[in-house]
Amino acid sequence: MTSVSANRAVLAAQDLQRRFPLLQLVALVALFVWGIVGLPAFATRPSIDSMLVLASFLGIAAVGQTIVILIGGIDLSIPNVITAGNLLTTLLGGKHWSFGEIVAAILGGAVVVGAANGFLAHHFRVPALIITLGSGSVVVGAVLAGTHASVYGSVPGWFTHFVSPASTVAGLHIPQVVLLWIVITLVVGVVMHLTGIGRRLYATGANERAAELSLVKTELVWVGAFAASAVFAATAGILLGAWSGTGEQAIGDPYLFLTIAAVIVGGTSLIGARGDYWRTVLGSLILIVLTTNLVGHSYSEATQQIILGLIILAAVGTYGRDRALRDRV
Repeated sequence: MTSVSANRAVLAAQDLQRRFPLLQLVALVALFVWGIVGLPAFATRPSIDSMLVLASFLGIAAVGQTIVILIGGIDLSIPNVITAGNLLTTLLGGKHWSFGEIVAAILGGAVVVGAANGFLAHHFRVPALIITLGSGSVVVGAVLAGTHASVYGSVPGWFTHFVSPASTVAGLHIPQVVLLWIVITLVVGVVMHLTGIGRRLYATGANERAAELSLVKTELVWVGAFAASAVFAATAGILLGAWSGTGEQAIGDPYLFLTIAAVIVGGTSLIGARGDYWRTVLGSLILIVLTTNLVGHSYSEATQQIILGLIILAAVGTYGRDRALRDRV
């Protein structure tokens, strides 16, 4: 009886974790306490604001990765789209384009690239990993070739202030870019859970064949998911253009690992249709607070990578043990 009760308790705990990201909340609180105890300036307003700004960049970049993973894909073009967005923001700003024109050009190009990724991966049944890895290289190569690798420029002063940790909103001590992230989080949450778009997305990730029999146009779902991924990656690139103040050819590189890590650490499963963006938000905060602690305690970059890698392995082991939903229905 004791063994049966213990198994029931474990199953109940696992079910509760699937419904609510309790482990992530506990981990975030524990990391924050570690920072308060070990680092004198950790809990100061400038430090917290800086962490929130960095988390907002990661969180916005990881929106699309979350959506793509939920349908059973993966997007490796995100870091290159971020880099392209960053380079074009500063370059076109230096050519005196208006901010609206810059955003329209970058996001319009992102839609085309992302939609092509989704169409090619689904229509020709080519692994999305291969398609997106190749398209990402093409995007950055095209930007560098078109500009002859000269990407010096500038961004408006107000935009630099927008991403500054010292910025405020209506007198409130919250960075403006963080408010943008909050708005994006609310909108994405509503779309995922309360609209037909979200239901089609989860249906496609759970069982694509069943979704098609239910008249879900799965190819359109894939096209839309990858287009959204590219748009959010490009948005992050635009914001990072204001953060860096200049075009950097490697600014998107860390986000190849970080966007996937944020999704996994948040508790969204790589097998599709289980998880949501709220969990990715927690994953983004966990990674930034953890990294801040590691840097503050003078851990080497190599040690940081080892610790982050171990966390990813632990998360995959925890969330990847269940069979895919399509195999259980």
